[in-house]
Amino acid sequence: MNAMTRTPEHGLSKFHRLLLDQVGHEFTASHQYFALAAWFDDRDLPGLARVFYRQSLEERDHATMMVRYLIDNGVSPDIPGVGGIETDFTGPRELVALALRQEQQVTEQIKQLAKAARDEHDYTGEQFLNWFLQEQVEEVSTMSTLLNVVDRGNGNMFDVETWVNRELSSTGDAAGAPGTAGPSVS
Repeated sequence: MNAMTRTPEHGLSKFHRLLLDQVGHEFTASHQYFALAAWFDDRDLPGLARVFYRQSLEERDHATMMVRYLIDNGVSPDIPGVGGIETDFTGPRELVALALRQEQQVTEQIKQLAKAARDEHDYTGEQFLNWFLQEQVEEVSTMSTLLNVVDRGNGNMFDVETWVNRELSSTGDAAGAPGTAGPSVS
């Protein structure tokens, strides 16, 4: 263990404790996105289902990137449990709005992680989070745009599906992404 990982009086650093918590948040987000994908899949909206199945896998990868970082820095990854997820929805807008709120919440969590790393002079931790900060800008933007498209679709989900298939069909490039613990799906 390095000096930044544990202190005699406090155990793990604040940054490492928050990062362990974030692993749980990322796995919870993965499960939530899977539930959203299944809802769309069950309603014969395969484009939207694909977007959210892919998001589920990305969140899983984010958790495993964090686990890899912890392992590489001598912190035992005591994997937290998955939090509760929502599964009872009345319409597509509700699901996309939930996804946007989730991404906004994760953005705030990542910012708090970056602040903790900076406050503790954990420069490698701060550098590690740079990719996640950039990723969150993209995630919030994508979900904001998707919510706007759903709203403009005025209930015509086939128009939304057409837009999704045209604009969100690529998987994106995870260039510069941290390594994962175990295989990545990207």
